Amino acid sequence: MLGLLIAFTFSGAASRFDERRKLIIEEANAIGTADLRLDLLPAAAQGDLRESLRRYLDARLAAYRALPDREAAKAELARATALRQEIWRKAIAASAGAQPAPMLLLPALNQMIDITTTRTMAGETHPPHILFVLLSAPALLGASLAGHAMSAAKARGWVHRATFALALAGAVYVIVDMEYPRLGLIRMDAFDHVLVNLRKSRQQATAGRPRAPQGLLSTQRIDAPRPRRAPRAPRSAAPRRGTARPPGGRS
Repeated sequence: MLGLLIAFTFSGAASRFDERRKLIIEEANAIGTADLRLDLLPAAAQGDLRESLRRYLDARLAAYRALPDREAAKAELARATALRQEIWRKAIAASAGAQPAPMLLLPALNQMIDITTTRTMAGETHPPHILFVLLSAPALLGASLAGHAMSAAKARGWVHRATFALALAGAVYVIVDMEYPRLGLIRMDAFDHVLVNLRKSRQQATAGRPRAPQGLLSTQRIDAPRPRRAPRAPRSAAPRRGTARPPGGRS
């Protein structure tokens, strides 16, 4: 019975752990798709929305990095929720009349919003607490029966007792650790690099994208015509000293 309980509980914890890892990748894909489809909007609205999306991604990363501090994580999740609503309002206003932006951008943003709820519920999905009680009670009972049986022997095998205790405690610890992968030794922080790499790639793409012209004066240099100088009056030839000739005669 104890072996079956450990096996089924371990299998469920491992499947939920893999599902949470997949959801991180799905969220990164959803945010990346939404960011790419911002190119469908007018150039004047893209910069503001991309900045809001970047701050939203930072808030999502900070929320999970703040764990096990639940209060800090809740504050970052609240900030991400506010930014998500802001992005949705701006996207609706910017895509009005800009076909085909409403048909492509808004579904991508909707998927980005839905995946956050899926991740939140997946992180809060755990076996009932009674299951851990049922797992602990047979473990203690089995250890007591094994110790009682070994006590009748003349030579006590410390290796067998230590191996039994370590194997049982290790199996239970791994199960609990996989159920709460942000708190123990088995962590999901390594999979957050997908979101970090997405942020870096989109930041580099934004830096390499030419800015939209903000007006003729900001993109072109207009040189004012230079006023023409008035022609100079010819200078009168002044007679040099010692060279003036008398009129009508020779010197």
